Amino acid sequence: MPKGSRRTSEAVVAQKSGATQLVAVVDDDASVRRSTCRLVQSFGFASQAFGSAEEFLDSGRAPETACLILDMRMPGMDGLALQRELAARALRIPVIFLTARASEEEEARARHAGALDFLRKPVGKHTLLRAIRTAIDESIGVSPGGGREDDDGGV
Repeated sequence: MPKGSRRTSEAVVAQKSGATQLVAVVDDDASVRRSTCRLVQSFGFASQAFGSAEEFLDSGRAPETACLILDMRMPGMDGLALQRELAARALRIPVIFLTARASEEEEARARHAGALDFLRKPVGKHTLLRAIRTAIDESIGVSPGGGREDDDGGV
């Protein structure tokens, strides 16, 4: 990247050995993007961060995304609008909303539109891992298994 140019995305894909599923993180807060991507990578998944919904759509990575961790409120296109756009493009990506602020109405709209989970920041790492596993199982057509892990630490 030329000196002085700056993108809103870290746009760095971290491939852990054996990681084949891409988890995309779309959030306008750079620190949340970084910490969420690091956590996702610690689970053994590849991750890529995007600073906006538009950046995610323009990246061309949507077709290979197995799970989308999405903020609700962002400048420009918000999370619900991105969810609608993905549906309009017939891209069936399991969506996990991860947001600090959202009304019950927004949560209901997101779930009605097919959001797999709706988590509030801060979220425990085990809660997020369960949601990602469920999303990836759905994206590859596997029925999710049960099980519960204790929640400690996270984003």
